[in-house]
Amino acid sequence: MALIACPNCSSEDINGTPQFDSRLLIHCNECGTEWLRGEAQRDPGRPAVQTIDSLHAEFPTPAAVRHEIRERVAMLQAEFLLDRPEPDPEVAEYRARYQELFSRDGLSTAPADDLLHFANSATIASPGNMSGLNRAWKTQGQDKAAHLVRESIEHLLYGPESLRLEDRLTQLIDGKKGIGLPSFNKEPLLTKVLCVVEPDRWLPVLSYSAATDGKKELVKLVFDLDLPPAAKTTWTIGRLATWSNDLLRSLVGNDVPDLQQAAQFLLWAKNQPVASRS
Repeated sequence: MALIACPNCSSEDINGTPQFDSRLLIHCNECGTEWLRGEAQRDPGRPAVQTIDSLHAEFPTPAAVRHEIRERVAMLQAEFLLDRPEPDPEVAEYRARYQELFSRDGLSTAPADDLLHFANSATIASPGNMSGLNRAWKTQGQDKAAHLVRESIEHLLYGPESLRLEDRLTQLIDGKKGIGLPSFNKEPLLTKVLCVVEPDRWLPVLSYSAATDGKKELVKLVFDLDLPPAAKTTWTIGRLATWSNDLLRSLVGNDVPDLQQAAQFLLWAKNQPVASRS
C-alpha cells in the first residue's frame, strides 16, 4: 500500500478494504477520497462495492418507522409537551460563550481554563468520567494540553474540507493521525463540541451506543428501528454517530424544536410502558 498515493492530495496515508469482486476499495485517511483498484472479477451472487454514499443510502430513514409507532410517538410528544420545562438560561449562555471560543477567530486564543471547564462541565450534556483527560492535562502541562485540545477542535470543525465531518470525527476517535489530545478525542466530548457549534442539528445525546441512552438504543426503544453496530470499516463510528443524529433529529421533528428538550423527550419516552403508548 505504501506505493499507492491519493490522486486528490498525493497522501500515502491510505488503507484498502477487499471487495467481493477481487478489487480493493482504497480510502485516503487524509482527504477522504475513495477509489477502486484492481480488475473486477464479478460474481453475480455477491453484493456490489459500497462507497460512503451507497452506504449512507442504506442507512435507515424516517420512512422506515411503522405508522403505528409514529402515532404512539406523537401521543407521547403531546403528553411530554403538556409539562415541558422551560429552557435553561444557563445552557444558552454557556453555548453562546463556547460558540465564540470555538469560532475560527476565537479558537486559537481560547483560554486553557475555559477548555478544561468545557470538558468537565455537565452543561448541555455530561461527557462522562474525565479522569483520564484531567491526568493528561496535568502530565502535559496546561499550555501544551490546551494547544492540543484546540488542535482537536480545529480538525473536527474546520478541516480539511475535502474530508467529510463524519470521517474527521472517526479520525479523531480512532487516533490514527496523531491529531490533538487523545483523551479529548472521545466521542462524547467531540459530539458535545458539535452540539455547541450546531445546536439546531446536533442532539445532546453524546454516544452512538451506550447502555440504553445511546442514539442506537434510543432509535430502537422509541422508534423500533435497528441500527448497525460500529465497525472498523464502512460503518465507522463517525459515520454512525452523524447519521444516527440526523435520523433522530428528523424523527423528533419540529414539535419539540429545542434539541435540548428533544433529548429530554427521547430519554423520557424510551422509559414509558408500552401500554401507555397504545
